[in-house]
Amino acid sequence: MMDRYYKERFHAQKRLIRKIAPLMAVNEIIETVRAELRTLIPTAMEVCILLLDPEAKQYTSSLQCALYERPVDCQSCKRDRPAVKKAIKNKKAVVVSQSEPVRRGDNSLVSVGPEYAMPVFVEGRVLAAVSVVIQPLTRYTRRDFFLIKDFADILGTIILNAKRQWEMTQEKISISRMLTNLSPFVPESVRHMVRKNPDLLTREKERRDISVLFLDLEGYTRLSISHPEVEVNGIIERMFSSFVDPIHRSHGDINETAGDALMIIFKNHDARTNAINSVKAAFEIAERNRTINQSFSKDMDSTMGPIDVNIGINSGSALVGMTRFTGSLDTRMTYTASGTVTNIASRLSDYAKGGDILIGENTQKMIQGLWPVYGLGPLVLKGLETPLQVFSLLRSPGN
Repeated sequence: MMDRYYKERFHAQKRLIRKIAPLMAVNEIIETVRAELRTLIPTAMEVCILLLDPEAKQYTSSLQCALYERPVDCQSCKRDRPAVKKAIKNKKAVVVSQSEPVRRGDNSLVSVGPEYAMPVFVEGRVLAAVSVVIQPLTRYTRRDFFLIKDFADILGTIILNAKRQWEMTQEKISISRMLTNLSPFVPESVRHMVRKNPDLLTREKERRDISVLFLDLEGYTRLSISHPEVEVNGIIERMFSSFVDPIHRSHGDINETAGDALMIIFKNHDARTNAINSVKAAFEIAERNRTINQSFSKDMDSTMGPIDVNIGINSGSALVGMTRFTGSLDTRMTYTASGTVTNIASRLSDYAKGGDILIGENTQKMIQGLWPVYGLGPLVLKGLETPLQVFSLLRSPGN
């Protein structure tokens, strides 16, 4: 019996490692760990992984809790629950036989059974916690406890590797921030592809389902008039540099840079995943922008005012491929996406105001149920004759 038990633990870990081996993004790895553990514990209502590392937002983002009617940040859902707080404080696993119900946003309650919380240690520090709630009137088995412990150990290694990888990129990003133009943000992978295979430049573009994100800075013109050019360039580079990690983490390629604007293409997955990744990137960019504006208010003079990032996202089919721009001094190579999808995304970012995130109808359909979406009605965007259904991810009409 005991021999079969250890075999089950071994095979569970082997299966998990096989699943996470091809994954690159730490978010995907942690989500896979959570899903596998939830499957292994039949009575589990939810498994949450809380990242407690103060720098965690730099290399990953929170998971979403399934106990709510809509996705809710796991950090806000579980951080203050007694079992989790006690496990973190005492640095050991805690079982609560009668756990508090989960309160949803509409004040309804979800009854849960016992709750188990286990700290995740990384180099002797508690940098995460695993929380498992099971169905009412059920109990944990000894098998459950050992499986959770095994997976918590694996999580510690994942978090440590992700943190080290993030730290290795900081020096490169710091160098980029010191440059006087934005060309370093054009994906290095594109230049590498052309160096290895020059005939890519003559290959025809292919039609693919993509999502396109445009962002531009509101207040750039005002800033350019009131402040020296060198200072303005430094501000813009600092802001755009902070957006690089969220974009790459969500599998986006920075395609075009033009003064105060960026174009990002999400083209590496199926249509729905591209749309979800673009929205994830948009939310994280908006959060980074709020943080930077707070630092500006301390470091800069009061006349500068906030610099909002307005974002437009659209999804659909477009021609995607390598394009070469030849000038008098050098040649620039990049991936481009041409067509109506790109044009509408650009117009949405132009229409957005006050740091809003606007999305087109195709994107709205693909993320339906994941985030609150506010319909703004059919709008006529600049340069387009036909009214389009436009949605905001941040503001309801009239706000």
